[in-house]
Amino acid sequence: MFPDTTSSPQSLAAWSPGRTHWLELPAHRSSVSIARRSVNAWLTAWRLPGELCADAVLLVSELATNAIRHTLSPRVLCGAGLLPGRGLRLEVHDHDRTEPQLSRRTPGPDDECGRGLLLVEELADTWGVDRSSLTGGNAVWVTLLV
Repeated sequence: MFPDTTSSPQSLAAWSPGRTHWLELPAHRSSVSIARRSVNAWLTAWRLPGELCADAVLLVSELATNAIRHTLSPRVLCGAGLLPGRGLRLEVHDHDRTEPQLSRRTPGPDDECGRGLLLVEELADTWGVDRSSLTGGNAVWVTLLV
């Protein structure tokens, strides 16, 4: 369940504008649906496969929700970029300068929360957490390969 500790692929911040999209949102639960719709629109415009789009939308939803619920950040920054060779990288940045507390959790069958990172681990080809060069907070990233 713990993030990839190998060297992370280059942050989206260093990529060309034609291959990336960014959206900054207030840290409010209504922003999660805006992030989902935006990512879906970006990936549809890039003509990525439907299953990849569905997984990416779910992943950005989980990452944005975690950033909003578990940090003191007033805003979140969501990004998506095409990887060279038919893949996708998603990032969610917060402004929280504390180290992320990612802990293994086993939710009960009736728990309404606690499955986000389990979904991330299952769906993403790789994922990790870095210090954000854009916000100074944390950047949680995932990659999906076609």
